[in-house]
Amino acid sequence: METLTRREARRLALARAGLLKPEWTGLPRRAAGRGKRARRAALAVIDRFGYLQLDTVSIAGARSHAIVLLSRIEGLDPGLAEELLRPGEPLFEYWGHEASWIPLPLYPVFAFRRRALRSHPWWGDLVDRHPRIARDLIRRIREEGPLRSVDLEGRGSRGWWDLKLAKKIATALWSSGELAIRERRNFHRTYDLSERVIPSEVRARRGLRRGRALEILLLKALEGHGWASFGTLASTWRLRNLRDEVAFALRRLERRGDVIPCALVDEAGRRTAGWLRPADLELVGRLRRVRPRPDRGVLLSPFDPVLWDRTRVQRLFGFDQILEIFKPAPKRIYGYYCLPVLAGERLVARYDLKADRPAGVLRVLSVRFEGTGRARPAAAADREAARTALERYAAALRLEPLAGGGS
Repeated sequence: METLTRREARRLALARAGLLKPEWTGLPRRAAGRGKRARRAALAVIDRFGYLQLDTVSIAGARSHAIVLLSRIEGLDPGLAEELLRPGEPLFEYWGHEASWIPLPLYPVFAFRRRALRSHPWWGDLVDRHPRIARDLIRRIREEGPLRSVDLEGRGSRGWWDLKLAKKIATALWSSGELAIRERRNFHRTYDLSERVIPSEVRARRGLRRGRALEILLLKALEGHGWASFGTLASTWRLRNLRDEVAFALRRLERRGDVIPCALVDEAGRRTAGWLRPADLELVGRLRRVRPRPDRGVLLSPFDPVLWDRTRVQRLFGFDQILEIFKPAPKRIYGYYCLPVLAGERLVARYDLKADRPAGVLRVLSVRFEGTGRARPAAAADREAARTALERYAAALRLEPLAGGGS
């Protein structure tokens, strides 16, 4: 079995994630504004991972999907990220490991999931329990055209689990493939019939057998991760309920030479089994020459493809990726919505930010450096990396950074 050191796996992860120089990532580094070139650059990033996870929180001045793109493409207008899902664009919205924008060629691959979600995992067989509402919703969209989620009729509610019944049914119909998300406006979904959203040539392709679909999804996951454990691969596409089938798909890929078993060996000699693609094993050798600058930083979304798997982040970076949105304020350690700072190949700090657009400022509620305290201040390179990361992000938002929190 091949082996990688933690540094090798970390550098490979950053290269595949588009967070090193273009000669190592194969992705564009700069694309100004929101024109065709910027759109192509954004779509290239999404294609690398196979998904762009969506999230509603915008307190830091941009939502997660915009922050992911801004961290990789300098000069990008963050507003472009909100407009990527439009009729005619090569994306569709569906369940990856969370709700995501996914490259259109993968639509036939998710046929197995659309079949499985005919009974929605949160609410059960909602459509069969309320057939009239489901029929009326489809009829209304067919006759009147696309329908925004905010326009669905029904009594209001206090939160996600008490959504209007029509919204729940629309979500269930979207999950099963009868409806599709045509676009988002102000982050609100617009539902339409699938045949009016997904191109006919894509819908005409027969849905793949689940076994073959799993192979494609596993290879796509490795394309974005570099090296990955079984748990990370299964989590990337929410396949943990298909463990035996995922294991069988990996064995088939291994027999064909599409993946290579590879153990990650840490400094204590502990081994973690995993896989990578043959091309990435060759890339590992070339990445030994890389010397990422430790004083140049970039802010990452807490839902960045490099960060959402907390176990993987700890394994590769020795960094405890904590999301504290749902904690009461007095119990938070770092802040409400923290953006980690990547400095070279290390995660060195995290910012809690709040955008104040009327005032034109990006307020720094706190910045916390890793492994520091009264007796051990942050290294000069780490502080410089945090400063450059904040300035780059604030400039992309056209806001002035304004300090005002802890250290």
